Amino acid sequence: MLGLSVQEELVGRLAEGFAQRLEAQVERMVSAAWLTEKTERELEADLRLCDDAEIHALNRDYRHKDKPTDVLAFAQREGEGGNLCPEILGDIVISIDTAERQAKAGLYREVIHLAAHGLCHLLGYDHQDDEEEAAMNARMARLIAESEGDGPVQAA
Repeated sequence: MLGLSVQEELVGRLAEGFAQRLEAQVERMVSAAWLTEKTERELEADLRLCDDAEIHALNRDYRHKDKPTDVLAFAQREGEGGNLCPEILGDIVISIDTAERQAKAGLYREVIHLAAHGLCHLLGYDHQDDEEEAAMNARMARLIAESEGDGPVQAA
């Protein structure tokens, strides 16, 4: 299950249907992850699209980095009480401003990539070394591939 929110200032900037298409595709990623994770209840995540000012404030307040970034992931499974509701993954926040600047294959493709990256962090992946990064990138690729499919969702 996925909840999507879009910062009000961005609504007119995004192409028509962008948010709906994104929500459906990332929802499919979350469902594919659930089939792999095998939690008792369906996995839940929230996705927020915002501008650089909003993500800058979050990055400063929560990561002590005084600059905008492309994506942040706030994992509910981490820390005290993280095992109480393992199906609640947490929140992914993506800056559309930063995604636009770094997009090489178009904004939508970049946001899908960032959503998969954030989802992998919520699932416990990291990229502190080459081995971790390779595992995370492989999972991201599986999630993106499955999110682009038709028919019943398969584990990814």
